Amino acid sequence: MKPGSVKHGNEVQQARHDGLKWAVVTALLVVAVVGNTYFANIGLLYRVLGVVVLCVLAGFIALTTTKGRDLTELAVSAKKEIQRVVWPTRPETIQTTAIVLVAVLVVGLMLWLIDTLLGWAMSGVIG
Repeated sequence: MKPGSVKHGNEVQQARHDGLKWAVVTALLVVAVVGNTYFANIGLLYRVLGVVVLCVLAGFIALTTTKGRDLTELAVSAKKEIQRVVWPTRPETIQTTAIVLVAVLVVGLMLWLIDTLLGWAMSGVIG
């Protein structure tokens, strides 16, 4: 939901349950961490599967909250925006990369030269 927009009926009802949903998400994540430690003697594969299942379940519940729906909407908008981007062609990318590498090389050589001259000058002063 965008800032300043008004919530209506069903949205207000769903927003009321967000606190409970976040509590369930937190509880699931705590169970995953504590359960992984508690069942340390069980095989690693089963513990990993248990943690993954609990985390996925927590993620699905989190996505049903207001913030979760906002995140989903943001992801969809970002995907649409990425599809509209005009990406550079391979030759353009190679040319730009070459220009950057040459610029870095030139600046590096200049800094090395300045450092060498200053070092030579300081050696002459110090003796």
